[in-house]
Amino acid sequence: MEKKVCKHCGAELDKVLIPEESDWGVEYFFICMNDECGYFKRGWERMKEVYKVRASYRWKIDPDTGAEGPIPVKSVNDMKDWIVKRFNR
Repeated sequence: MEKKVCKHCGAELDKVLIPEESDWGVEYFFICMNDECGYFKRGWERMKEVYKVRASYRWKIDPDTGAEGPIPVKSVNDMKDWIVKRFNR
């Protein structure tokens, strides 16, 4: 399988299971779980300014379609317990 990396920080993306009850329609995403990623770090202020919420987002790739984009998180640890394959940092 081709290595997937975050276009914002270069970290290898982790395979993260998505709960069956979600409406994402996929079993998993590849997500940048790097807490030092600028995209993730800048997201906190952006979400506060634009939406008035305490949240951020992480970079993701849909393995079925290749679609890329943000996935929202409410805390630094959101989705970390869903990681099924942690790649080397």
